[in-house]
Amino acid sequence: MTAYDEAVQRYFAAWNAAGPEELEKAVAAAFTEDATYTDPLADVRGHEELAAAIGGAQQQFPGFTFRPAGTVDGHHALARFSWELVAAADGSAPVAGSDVITLADDGRINSVSGFLDRVPGA
Repeated sequence: MTAYDEAVQRYFAAWNAAGPEELEKAVAAAFTEDATYTDPLADVRGHEELAAAIGGAQQQFPGFTFRPAGTVDGHHALARFSWELVAAADGSAPVAGSDVITLADDGRINSVSGFLDRVPGA
């Protein structure tokens, strides 16, 4: 497994964390202290704001899980991957996107630039 794959696994662990304590630990494991996350709906910095953004998405989509869609592609300190938000009830994936991440020297994510490829009602 590459450093890119490991970083993306930690990223999904954060987005799928159950409960505030698990989320806090997963965010710390996946992201640097001053990491940024920017997508069409959010622009946040740091562990506290990242955890709040992730918690907000979890509240908006209860019973859903983020999962990778395809393989991780990376070079230098950059990686890109696609994802889907999947409903446990029926396996549908109404939301999908692609992210580009920058890795810090310790392998954690320093920045995320996110794009929404599929959203409900769009």
